This record gives sequence, C-alpha cells and structure tokens, in this order.
Amino acid sequence: MNVVRPEDEVVGICQELIRIDTTNFGDNKGPGERKAAEYTAALIEEVGLETTVFEAAPGRTSVVARMSGQDPSKGALILHGHLDVVPALKDDWTVDPFGGEEKDGLIWGRGAVDMKDMDAMILSVLRGFARTGRKPQRDIIFAFFADEEAGGDYGASWAVDNKPELFAGATEAISEVGGFSAEIGGKRAYLLQTAEKGLAWLRLTAHGRAGHGSQINTDNAVTRLAGAVTRIGEYQWPIEYTPTTRQFLEGVSELTGVEFDEGNPESLLRELGTVARFVGATLQNTANPTLLKSGYKHNVIPGTAEALIDVRTLPGQQELVLEIIRELAGSGIDISHDHQDVSLEVPFAGNLVDSMIDALRAEDPGAAVLPYTLSGGTDNKSLSRLGITGYGFAPLQLPPELDFTGMFHGVDERVPTESLKFGARVLDRLLSNY
Repeated sequence: MNVVRPEDEVVGICQELIRIDTTNFGDNKGPGERKAAEYTAALIEEVGLETTVFEAAPGRTSVVARMSGQDPSKGALILHGHLDVVPALKDDWTVDPFGGEEKDGLIWGRGAVDMKDMDAMILSVLRGFARTGRKPQRDIIFAFFADEEAGGDYGASWAVDNKPELFAGATEAISEVGGFSAEIGGKRAYLLQTAEKGLAWLRLTAHGRAGHGSQINTDNAVTRLAGAVTRIGEYQWPIEYTPTTRQFLEGVSELTGVEFDEGNPESLLRELGTVARFVGATLQNTANPTLLKSGYKHNVIPGTAEALIDVRTLPGQQELVLEIIRELAGSGIDISHDHQDVSLEVPFAGNLVDSMIDALRAEDPGAAVLPYTLSGGTDNKSLSRLGITGYGFAPLQLPPELDFTGMFHGVDERVPTESLKFGARVLDRLLSNY
C-alpha cells in the first residue's frame, strides 16, 4: 500500500484553502472562517485526531487539535496558522484571487503567501504522522485561528482569554513569518523570525467650532488635525539596532563581505534585494497616517475630524514612542487606541532554534540561517500572554527571482509548488526530532 507523504498532498490542501473565501475586512462583516475551519477540522478528524472547534462570534471560527508525544513531560509545541486573509480586488489580479490556480509551477491566490501555504504544510504533516502512527517527541498542539489580520480579537486573543486550557503545557510556538529563503550576496540564506515589532492602531480626534465655510474660523478641527497628522507623518525616527537586528546585519556582513556601518546601514540593505523592504522597516519605529475622515459638505466646517495612525514599535519602546506621538500631536487632539499589542524578542539560541536550523540544513545542506525582526505582527503576541515563546518559521526554499516578501497583502500572491513540498519535508523532520 502506498503511503501518502506530506509533500504529496500539501499542494492540493493549499489550493482548497485558497478557494474558500475567508476575507477579513476588519469590521466583522466578511464571510468569516467557518467554511475553512470545517474543511480543516474534517482533514484532521479523517486521520483520527479529535478537534475543538469554537467561535468567538458567529462565523469567526478557530480549530485546535492536540497530538500526544513520546515524552509528555517535555513542554508542548504549538504549530499555528490563521485562516483569514486580507481583501483582494479581483480586477487588480491576473487570476481569480480565490481560484487556487496552479500556473507556471506556482499556486496563485489570496493566502498563498499569507498564510494558507503554512496552514497546508501543518495539515499535511499532521496527517502524515497520524496515518503512519508515528509520535512526535513531545505533545504538538495544532491551531488554526480566525481574525489574525485584524488583531486576533475573534481568534488567538479570544482563545487565550477564554480557552487557555487548550494550550496547557505549551512552552513554545511556531508560525509565520520566517523560515523562507532569500539570496544574500549570491548565497541562499533562511530568515528565522525571532522578534516582531509592537503595534498601536491610534485614532486621533480633533475638536473645533463648527460653522459656515465662508466665515473666518480660528478653531477649525480639520486644520488642527492636519497639522498633527503632518507632524507625526514627517517625524524622522532614529535608526536603532535591537539585538536581533544587529545579529542579522552582522550575519549579512559575514555573508557578503560588506562592512556593517552602524551610521549607514544602506550599504548592507542593498545586498538584500527585495527583502530590504521587510528588514529596513525594523531599523526604526514607524508611525504612518492611514485614514482621514471629517465633514459632510463643502461649505460646512465640521466640529470634529479624525485620523488613523498605524504605529509599529521596536521591542521595549512602545511607551516612549507613544509619548513622542502625543507631543507631536499637540494640544486639542484626543488620542485613543483602536488596538494595541506587545512587541516580542527572543534569543536566536536554544534547542528549538537548533532543531529548526538542523531541519533546514537536512533539506538544504550548508544553508545559512539568520535571525530577523518582523515589522508586522503575528498571533505569537497573543500566545505570549500564556508565557509561550514564539518563532516565525514557515519554511520555504524560494527561487531568487520571486519577490516573495512583496506579495504579503499584495496583488497576484503566489507560492511555488516545490516550495510547499520543501516546507512540508522540513516541518516533518522538525516534529520527528524535536
């Protein structure tokens, strides 16, 4: 009897997940994750594992399953992904964003990169272990969360607050965004995510005197808000090196022979190709205005005006950054938080890190592996509240010409089929040996 290996079905699972529209518009009004969660749970239950399926709100569905390991005394490892995706405008794409089409050796569609590719790798490996009766070294908790793309209030964050028993005994976690390859100095290197920025989605509200647009108005809410937004948006945050970023750039310097000049990191960033955008945003704090809203008629001065600011903070600097933003906003501006979450940074060391590196090098001998900081955020933030240490490790060996990092939330998102198979093999090795 032929045994179905993880790499034999990972591509098909990825395609099926992409074909289930789980668009998250951020307002809890999208299709939700229910259908994808039911598909995921069915794949798990088909091979004999029990699942826990739960909803934080109607249609906002997550799935968790636990596989017993050989040594229950070891801390459990969580492998987790999210089932939701950001919106995709069909007219902007060259293919149906929810078609899961295979073309030119790649799977195309929303979620192919973020992160139904990793969901498929996790599911294929889980099914491979269950089919063959193999046991991992330790308990493995498989989790597929809703709502990551809007901060996790209906997904991982809700689960941590309401169902922490599902993660009992877990000490470490693996999810996005890391483990993918990039060409640095003509050599292939894998970027393992050991840190991620904190976030604060701020709402600025200016109040003023409403009135007729033809009158002199020295208390104009729009003017006051515009000044605050301009000062915040144009503020030059200084370059700063966290331990993770410093270690990454030192590794790049070693690979390329280009000196690491702390005063001018651009020479090293140029060696990173398209990955430079990902890494460049982790050298400083950022605060980007993203939305303005005020008024309802040309000749009416509104009494209030609002702006949204997306703030991403380096590890350990959130309070300092928010204080600077309050000073930049100035008087007459109320600042509230629509969403806020912690930064994370863990050492590029330890048994799990060593095992991830070993699993990569077993499939790609001699490959360089470097730690890096993610400018965005993951559900590891929520799990950290349970004392769980999280890493980004969705292993993919990628062709150097593919602008992989540019496809996160981008148009024509796609992932090579061979990369999916590579990732399934790496994860299978990891769970077999760690």
